[in-house]
Amino acid sequence: MKCVQSFRPMRRRFILCAAAVAMAFLFSAECAAQTDAQTKPSDEQWLSGLSKNPELMKALGRLVEQLRGNVHFPPPRAESHLLPLLPETTVAYLAYPNYGEVVHQALITFRQERETSPALAELWRRKDVAEIGQKVEEVLDKVYQLSQYLGDEVVVSGGLEGKSPKPLFVAEVRKPGLKAALEQFVSDLSGKSPPAVIVFDQEELEIAKDRKPGPEPVVLVRPDYVIGAYDVPMLRSFNARLNQTARGFPSVPFGQRILQAYQGGVTVVGAADLQKLLNLIPITSEKDRATFQRTGFADMKYLVWDHKTVEGQEISESELSFLGPRHGVASWLRAPTQPGSLDFVSPGAIFAATLMLKNLGEIFDDVHDLASTAASDPFAQLSAMEQALQLSVKDDLLRLLRGEITVELDAISPVAWKAVIQVSEPEHLQNTLAKLLTLVNFQIEQSEDAGLSYYKVRIPSKDKPTEIDYAYVDGYLVAASNREAAAEAVRLHKAGESLGQSKKLAATRPPGQPPGLSAMFYQDSMGATMVQLKQVAPEMADTITKAASESVGSAIYAYGDETAVRGASKNMGFDVGAMLVVAAIAIPNLLRSRMAANEASAAGMLRTLNTAQVTYSTAYGNGFAPDLAKLGPDPSGGKPSPEHADLVASPLGDANCTAGAWCENSGYRFTLKAICIQQLCATYVLVATPVSNDTGTRNFCSVEDGVIRFQAGPPLTAPVSSSECRKWPPIQ
Repeated sequence: MKCVQSFRPMRRRFILCAAAVAMAFLFSAECAAQTDAQTKPSDEQWLSGLSKNPELMKALGRLVEQLRGNVHFPPPRAESHLLPLLPETTVAYLAYPNYGEVVHQALITFRQERETSPALAELWRRKDVAEIGQKVEEVLDKVYQLSQYLGDEVVVSGGLEGKSPKPLFVAEVRKPGLKAALEQFVSDLSGKSPPAVIVFDQEELEIAKDRKPGPEPVVLVRPDYVIGAYDVPMLRSFNARLNQTARGFPSVPFGQRILQAYQGGVTVVGAADLQKLLNLIPITSEKDRATFQRTGFADMKYLVWDHKTVEGQEISESELSFLGPRHGVASWLRAPTQPGSLDFVSPGAIFAATLMLKNLGEIFDDVHDLASTAASDPFAQLSAMEQALQLSVKDDLLRLLRGEITVELDAISPVAWKAVIQVSEPEHLQNTLAKLLTLVNFQIEQSEDAGLSYYKVRIPSKDKPTEIDYAYVDGYLVAASNREAAAEAVRLHKAGESLGQSKKLAATRPPGQPPGLSAMFYQDSMGATMVQLKQVAPEMADTITKAASESVGSAIYAYGDETAVRGASKNMGFDVGAMLVVAAIAIPNLLRSRMAANEASAAGMLRTLNTAQVTYSTAYGNGFAPDLAKLGPDPSGGKPSPEHADLVASPLGDANCTAGAWCENSGYRFTLKAICIQQLCATYVLVATPVSNDTGTRNFCSVEDGVIRFQAGPPLTAPVSSSECRKWPPIQ
């Protein structure tokens, strides 16, 4: 029980993701079933259709709750039986648990709910859902069956042999019979195509021919391990290694660092030996090498990422370590500090990012130092420019910016933003800004409000001038896309009602991390979606506003210390009801976008075919081609001729695209019918019709005049005549 409780956060995340996929799939089928080929339904109609199916929404809600209660995740692992098997040349490592039981539990729960829920059962009986759903269930069942042969952990690694890492897959074998089961699985998936995976036992591997690494993996099934690779020699080499007793990887520094990640228990862990990977980068000149060294990133050592549970909460941790103290660009991120700029950010922000950098004057020095090693010095003209302006870019501008920067996005269309920068000597900075803005003829307006000076800058543009409003408040420059937003930021700061002071942001902080931060990236994806939906469906403004206010954000935090930069985040849940609204809007839009692309492609293809007909008639002097096949290439590779003019590529120019045949391309079926007298074809009609209601809503045709015409409606079962085509309206 204790193990299950500790993994409830991870279980919630997996289940909600699974529910999202399931709901998206179910609603896509629902949308497709409701589509009227004569009209393109509006977003409001989709929302209305969703609200008229409350039983399905309730059923999906029950499914989520059942998944939460029935799905149990593998326990964390404090050690690895597979890591010691890897060669000392390993430079990349990824280990994750065997999720077979998780898949099986989720599938059983879904089937039980489908049997007891009339709404789910009715939807699943629909042909479009059943065909896809049955295939998905079959694959998941087979994945579960295969997982029963494997141990508790799966490792994918990359060994440095030659000029690039070679991937290797390894897992323990739990019981006999895996080879036959795997071969059957590969055969079922491949169908009539060649096997996508070649499976060996040890005897077959010994006599197998070496081959160049290719896209198809090769797999060795032993009684104790199953190993996958992309070439036979590597598989054979690792097999020989398993028969030896030497286990050297845990003794090398990279192996030891990975073992540290297992301490306390992990679910997933990944790592890369950056020093060895950096050595693969070709640096041809000493100047380039010196520049890379000065950035500080040449000293990168390891990148390690793991997923674990800390204080009952699921978190992801990462670490980018260096060989010594960070320097150059790698040192710009300073040690964790409590940011004051977040006190100006709205709790309703859809995105916010905070960076705690070194003073920008110091960063200027680093950039100047890097430029000194470049082929051309971009700072060569700086001194002359500063003399002309009678100011110093470093001392009068950058030195006054202390390195704490926060940006905020409140809306996407139109864009609403804020930026907050910690400054020193505000009057000095304002004098510098005024001088620079005046120099480029930007207007500056100053006004007073409650004893605070606000500045407005208008930047000329073609359509509408861009406006930036800013003020200096308690050591910060607060800028925004309009005066109201700037004033609101000041009010939040004074009232203590900002995102920085909210429980919403506090809930995103991962446990076990140092106070303060070096960087933070916050997003409220659901809130952002709600803002956009409010524009699409204004009649649902109250419901959407409530959903947005209850949405939970997520954040990634970074912490810089002397020899490393560490990151941490925890996964947050989301509101299922709001997710259904998103699915109801997004999926129909995707379907309509796909249909629009298919229709544009079909019209374009008819133009191409018309051009091919004119070229054919000019080249051979016997009128137009009677079918698409005569416009295509010779199947035997011969030269262009009246029988195969090679003017249209596959698939429409294939040899089977003869008179009366339909040939498919990009969601549409095409056919060509000509009227010929004594083998002279003076007229023709080209027709393009959707493969189904889901791939297009318009039929197209064209005759020898080259005009593309259309008619909205269901897919045609037979081509139209030339006279019928001329009655259709031309596309604009």
